Amino acid sequence: MTITYEYGGSLYVNLTNRCDCACTFCLRHNGSGGSIYTGESLWLEREPTREEALADFLRRDLTAYREIVFCGFGEPMFRWDDIAWLADALRERLGEALPPLRINTNGHADLILGRDVCGELAGRIQTLSISLNAPDCADYCALTRPRDGEAAWEAMLSFTRRAARVVPRVRMTVVDQGLDPQFVERCAALAESLGAQLHVRAYIPD
Repeated sequence: MTITYEYGGSLYVNLTNRCDCACTFCLRHNGSGGSIYTGESLWLEREPTREEALADFLRRDLTAYREIVFCGFGEPMFRWDDIAWLADALRERLGEALPPLRINTNGHADLILGRDVCGELAGRIQTLSISLNAPDCADYCALTRPRDGEAAWEAMLSFTRRAARVVPRVRMTVVDQGLDPQFVERCAALAESLGAQLHVRAYIPD
């Protein structure tokens, strides 16, 4: 079971395969299971406990990484309570030597958990990378196919706006599949209006 794996000088954390979206470009549907990130499959036979994840962290020299990224093959905010516990446990052990923590998320935490978690991010998470994917609700729903439909779009926007007030760095991402410059400009303007910056990331087919 792959819980943590290295990529690009960072340590990535795979806590869940659950997701409330079925994005058309997602490696979960288009990839081999490990893709470029790791030679091992990121499909979990079961979700690791927080204690198992902590043990997996502690077998590594965490100070060697430039960043710790909660990402994997699912939406990490399904495990937010465990991420918060892990962040606190690691900070207690490593103090200022702990690398910055980032979460790659679709921004649907409020819908998933049934509460506002933005305040709980403060002091724990240094970077949020939120999947924007489109500058309007119709295109967003067509690309990400969220379980909650249009409500997911509104939840993502609200989450980004509130998170930007408490997290030092918030960026929103779109996947480059031959994007029109005007499409990117609209996404950048929307991200900026929410207090975030836009990042265009490369499409990875496998």
